[in-house]
Amino acid sequence: MARRWRFDTSNKPFTTQHINGSTVSVRLIPLTGVAGIPIVSPMFTRVSLLLAASCLLLAGCVGTPSQNQGRAARPIRALLITGGCYHNYQFQSDAMTNAIGKVANVEWTILREECTGSTKKEIALYDDPNWAKPFDIIIHNECFADTDNPDYVRKITAAHKAGKPAMVIHCAMHTYRAAKFDDWREFLGVTSRYHEELTTYPVRAVVKDHPVMKGFPDAWTTPSDELYVIEKVWPGTQGLAMGKSARNAKEYPVIWVNEYHGTRVFGTTFGHSDATFRDPIYLNLLANGFLWASGKTK
Repeated sequence: MARRWRFDTSNKPFTTQHINGSTVSVRLIPLTGVAGIPIVSPMFTRVSLLLAASCLLLAGCVGTPSQNQGRAARPIRALLITGGCYHNYQFQSDAMTNAIGKVANVEWTILREECTGSTKKEIALYDDPNWAKPFDIIIHNECFADTDNPDYVRKITAAHKAGKPAMVIHCAMHTYRAAKFDDWREFLGVTSRYHEELTTYPVRAVVKDHPVMKGFPDAWTTPSDELYVIEKVWPGTQGLAMGKSARNAKEYPVIWVNEYHGTRVFGTTFGHSDATFRDPIYLNLLANGFLWASGKTK
């Protein structure tokens, strides 16, 4: 249904990518700021899909008139912010964008910061006060626990407080964990400072009729992943599923939605391992979360 493609973060143009069995032209374009000034970050690229002919080149693109009308609409412009240490972010980004691409027409921009051995990082993108303006939704899947600059963090939360929808995944909950202020945690909808060991966890759905939970089973056991211990659920946050501790059987929210000053935020603490990003239940959850946060479902 949607544009799906592989992406490279080398900043080198390339063509002849194979997408859904068809060959189309693809290139990477460095993202520029609102004044047309390139944002200096070697891993920051916009992925543009250039179709040589038409949508008919893509397998599965032909459908009913109503389906084709939806596909012809302007794509959702999504910014995926990812990177840091401890996770296979190239694989995660590929799996996520492909899963969401099955249910939505999306133009992806991916900012991936490589692991430099430090968990303290400030991304130059946020120096532009209009950094979020070109996008319809922001996906946070980064991991920088020791960044604690309040001015920097508030550049991010200000955009979401002003109405930019978001998804927050796994280590985003421990990003800016060292901060002595709560702006980021309020945006996330939960506060967490540590996680349990890497293992499988039983999950129980508690709000089954929410659009995010469409197709989610009443009970699910995760692939090998980490359970984040939630010490606070912020006002405006609704837990949709609970995960059970391997240590003491206590339950914690693992899937939720947050109304952050009227802005939709979808969150899940799962997403550590490649196995999780291969799991169809998890990938369906991310797709549902994307549709809900971007306002495509109620």
